[in-house]
Amino acid sequence: MPIRRLILITAGLLALWLLWVVLLPSPGNRPPSTPHESGSWRVAEHTLSRLQDFQLEARVLGREDYYFDRGAKLSPTDLALGWGPMADPEVLRHISISQRNRWYFWRAEQLPIERRQIEINSANMHLIPATPAVASTLSKLKAGQQIRLTGQLVRVDGDDGYRWVSSLSREDTGDGACELIWVEQLQLLPDPL
Repeated sequence: MPIRRLILITAGLLALWLLWVVLLPSPGNRPPSTPHESGSWRVAEHTLSRLQDFQLEARVLGREDYYFDRGAKLSPTDLALGWGPMADPEVLRHISISQRNRWYFWRAEQLPIERRQIEINSANMHLIPATPAVASTLSKLKAGQQIRLTGQLVRVDGDDGYRWVSSLSREDTGDGACELIWVEQLQLLPDPL
């Protein structure tokens, strides 16, 4: 392929990406059209329905940003989070964390704690920023940091038939076990360790 054609294709892809980022407003910049105290509210072409209140203090185990999947319109970032023993750096030193395709994966040569403790004290969470301030804080988070988040577990129904529903249990694993959170407050905490 001639170099000129490769440059044109790359420039075209970059232009499409910029249009996607610039023309489609981020969730943190789109206020809900009705107060969410009513149980449901609109964000762009989606109805979000409150399932239950949610609050968590946890360590960021990993982050993955999304731009092109269907969920990216609302939830541009997933955080793998750990609490209890999964927030302990000594435990985490023995565990490899990765994320892809809206999943969180862990691997350990030798388990530092029981497998079930890893499963119920960590999760991949899909975050929908409710405000520009939350979106800004979320964009700066890194693995290893301690956070506190407060919001709502939600169900998302798109006008096009799209549906995305949060897990309501911390005991589940696998497909459908992730939390989908309308994040109203997000705070970076000092590391207690």
